[in-house]
Amino acid sequence: QVRLVESGGGLVQAGGSLRLSCAASGRTYTLYAMAWFRQAPGKERDIVAAISWSGGSTYYADSVKGRFTISRGNAKNTMYLEMNSLKPEDTAVYSCAAYYSANPATPKINPSDYDYWGQGTQVTVSS
Repeated sequence: QVRLVESGGGLVQAGGSLRLSCAASGRTYTLYAMAWFRQAPGKERDIVAAISWSGGSTYYADSVKGRFTISRGNAKNTMYLEMNSLKPEDTAVYSCAAYYSANPATPKINPSDYDYWGQGTQVTVSS
C-alpha cells in the first residue's frame, strides 16, 4: 500500500505561482508512476501532468504546457508540481495519484489507471 499526502495549495492572484508537493509513504521502494489531477466544481477530474518512476518521461495537459513543471525528488517518494503564470481557470482541487509501473515510457493519463490517491489540496486563483 502507498499513502499519498499533498501540500502547498492556497489562494494566489492571477499571474502568480504555487508549488504543490506530494509525499508518498508505505511501499515506496517499489516502482510507481505518479501524476497530478485536478477537479473543478461541476467538472470531471482531469489529468494535469504525469511522470514516470525514474522521472525520465513526463506528460502535460495542453492547458498547462509551458506553465507547469512536474518533477520527483531524488528519493523518488516525493513529487512536485511547480505552477507559474496561474490563471483563474486553474482553480480546482489538485490530487496526486500513483500506480505501480516499471515501464520507463510516458505514464498513463486516465484516472482509472491509478490505484492510490491523496486527499487533494485546494488551489484558488483570483482574477
